[in-house]
Amino acid sequence: MELQNKVALITGGSRGIGKAIALKLASCGADVAVIYAGDTASAARTIDELSAAGVLAQSYKCDVSDFSAAKAAVEAVKGEFGTIDILINNAGVTRDGLIMSMKEESFDEVIDINLKGAFNMTRHCASIFVKKHGGKIVNVSSIAGLIGNAGQANYAASKAGLIGLTKTVARELASRNICCNAVAPGFISTDMTADIGPDSPLMSSIPLGRPGLPEEVAELVAFLCCSDYITGEVVRIDGGLAI
Repeated sequence: MELQNKVALITGGSRGIGKAIALKLASCGADVAVIYAGDTASAARTIDELSAAGVLAQSYKCDVSDFSAAKAAVEAVKGEFGTIDILINNAGVTRDGLIMSMKEESFDEVIDINLKGAFNMTRHCASIFVKKHGGKIVNVSSIAGLIGNAGQANYAASKAGLIGLTKTVARELASRNICCNAVAPGFISTDMTADIGPDSPLMSSIPLGRPGLPEEVAELVAFLCCSDYITGEVVRIDGGLAI
């Protein structure tokens, strides 16, 4: 997979799946702009690793749920890198709880970051892609957005919303040679899932019998970033969990 002379902007790119995507795209030759929410130390370590791979890399602190802040971040990336070719909407949070006891702010925060954040970044990158007559957008959804998950009404709703956003953006921008797809990871080994042990009932429900790796998700994302004839698709990467 070849991404030489491409610039990728990755939200939530300082750790977990986002970091794995950043490193994979860098290994394909892309320069990388990492958007992070607040963990400056993790962002700095990620930038060091990306720079060691021989690509231009920079981090930007941004609350993606803030429309104006997202616009400023996109403008800063374009100013420093010259353009943006790839947008990875990966930023996401969880605030789990049963629907009968979930607080309004827990629902709103997850929707604002996971879904509105993706809208904000797509909205501000779209004009760049249109002027270039090309671009790739990959949204990181979840199988929770496809099949739901008890205790995650907010998270599942945000990830289902991302799927609708993906398909609509794909239809709207296809005439400008812009592809928009989504990946739907299942149980992936990250900090977010660190408290789920090997004896969890969840593990026995995965036909392949193991959690996925961030690097495996990154491989799929890189493939979509290199494809010119796939758009509007949602690709599950879940070990068969949602069969």
